[in-house]
Amino acid sequence: MIVMGIDEVGRGPWAGPVVAAAVILRDAIPSLRDSKLLTAKRRQQLADEILAYSYVGVGWVQAEEIDQLGLTAAVGLAMRRAVEQLNHTADKIIIDGNYNFLPDIPEVETLIKADQTVPAVSAASIVAKQARDSYMAKLGQQYPQYGFEKHVGYGTAQHAAALRQQGPLQGVHRFSFKPVYSSKS
Repeated sequence: MIVMGIDEVGRGPWAGPVVAAAVILRDAIPSLRDSKLLTAKRRQQLADEILAYSYVGVGWVQAEEIDQLGLTAAVGLAMRRAVEQLNHTADKIIIDGNYNFLPDIPEVETLIKADQTVPAVSAASIVAKQARDSYMAKLGQQYPQYGFEKHVGYGTAQHAAALRQQGPLQGVHRFSFKPVYSSKS
């Protein structure tokens, strides 16, 4: 049975995209687990291995799209883009969590903590987190005053201070999120 795993990262941050990955493993990869349980170095090593030995699609939904669509629809769009980019069919598609973001696809099942129990979903978790973290590190180089490479867009004290001092960035910050639109005074 061919299993496609899907997971996303970036629902909660005030800045940056939502990123989803869809993965079909061609071979078993030892040590796969939820990306949050791995060091950055190990996550990078596994992401490289997954990309080399699996079918992978990555879907991106940028901040402006999140503001237009709303978060739930944006997550669904990121997952749909990942599946379309993967361009392979599967007998079963497992989304981490309990909400089906792709209800029109009959092969989809949801599973809470699938990123810890289903290798293809663990792989998707790793790829999505690595892709988003890398993107946010590049934003950190482009806008060093915001510290994106450290907080990756999440609502830290450092990020809140930068918003107060610098204001939000068009195309980077999610203006529909209260801490961002409140900082525009």
